[in-house]
Amino acid sequence: MVVNGRDAVAVEATVTAITDAGGRAVAHAGSAAEPEVAEELIALCENEFGAIDALVNCAGTAEPPGSSILDITAEQFRDLIDVHLGTVFATCRAAAPKMVARQRGAIVNTSSFAFLGDYGGTGYPAGKGAVNGLTVAIAAELAEHGVRANVVCPGARTRLSTGTQYEEQIATLRRRGMLDEVSAQGALDAAPPEYVAPMYAYLVSDLAAGVSGQIFIAAGGFVGRFDRPSPSLLGYRDHHDAPPWSLDDIAAMLR
Repeated sequence: MVVNGRDAVAVEATVTAITDAGGRAVAHAGSAAEPEVAEELIALCENEFGAIDALVNCAGTAEPPGSSILDITAEQFRDLIDVHLGTVFATCRAAAPKMVARQRGAIVNTSSFAFLGDYGGTGYPAGKGAVNGLTVAIAAELAEHGVRANVVCPGARTRLSTGTQYEEQIATLRRRGMLDEVSAQGALDAAPPEYVAPMYAYLVSDLAAGVSGQIFIAAGGFVGRFDRPSPSLLGYRDHHDAPPWSLDDIAAMLR
């Protein structure tokens, strides 16, 4: 396993934990949103382990404190998109040709149910929503080559979901009515990452050979899936023999 992250200390600690448990791992610190770093990761994997069988993206960073569309800067927004979406793009772009050449491979990208917008923010939900769309598109494009791609929206206690700043953010969202009491309590009482890890392990294993293009949730003892959205019919008439809908028509449909 090749372990990557921008925090070199955390990367080395993860490698040590894996090797102490009897696994094999090597470290490569740096921002995987940079194409050259992403290429280096894949090359290192091939050199150390012979080939790349699976790619798992877990990159993420929190919004600036109190971030909203009212005050976030363009630079802050771009940085968030780069971390969440840029990393997924760069690593998938580097890994996909290698997997296609072998006619096998599994990609698992990490999103968040924050993409629904319930937690507010800007670049974080936008980036995670884009990860969902990109992953589903990758799954469709690479299916004929034996390569699978799925998404996990995890709920776990990590550095991003603990601490005073995080607790204040959840309290603010609850006070503003953006989160109900159950959601707020769940956000503050997340299970350890060990409860999420099996979903990732399953999706990169042969047990999930027929699973691709799916968006899953794994949080504590809960496992779920976001089914593909489909539109509800509000009105229809054939455009060949009918005029466009009027504003009154549309208002009546949505009443």
